Amino acid sequence: MTKAYTVAVLLITFLAQQGCGPRTDNSQVHLEPPAENTTVGAGDVFTLQIVGEKELPTEFQIDSDGNVDLPYIHRVQVEGLEPQEIAALVRRRLIKAKILSDPSVIVRVEQYNSKHVTVLGQVQKPGSFPFTPGISLIQVVSLAGGLNAVANSDRVNLTRRTKDGTKSVLVSLDAIMEGRSPDIPLQAGDQIYIHERVF
Repeated sequence: MTKAYTVAVLLITFLAQQGCGPRTDNSQVHLEPPAENTTVGAGDVFTLQIVGEKELPTEFQIDSDGNVDLPYIHRVQVEGLEPQEIAALVRRRLIKAKILSDPSVIVRVEQYNSKHVTVLGQVQKPGSFPFTPGISLIQVVSLAGGLNAVANSDRVNLTRRTKDGTKSVLVSLDAIMEGRSPDIPLQAGDQIYIHERVF
């Protein structure tokens, strides 16, 4: 075996490993579905309505300590609670303070500023972006300004925390954009890394 032949084999192997071989369609990607997490945290914005109390403010933002100032009951710790838990807490406080006897409270989160998805590597604006339920891989790459000139859209790492630990998979944006694979729904905390093309 000549030295030139050995070098050629090594080069072909390296290029194949860098994604220059057959294109993937993501069919071999095994990733748990996004875990739904609707608990609130610092910076999140939610609306709270007490049925029948039309003159009260309805939109609130959670402060850096996880508290929020609400009508009638004032400062309340809500960080880590689900929207329905906030509604139940407010209802109990209103009844205990004898402000209302049987209030109906509705809470809906408008912005999950405490939850993010991170996009790094070969995009125009790498960084963290607010998570919204239902957001997908293509949408987050778009928020990051799209791919730059040296991005390898066929080699994208998606890292997710699961109940069994952290898992990273290699996916192809090309396969999604060309309709060969469905878009991938994300969960809060996902990290995306776009590799650089090998020329």
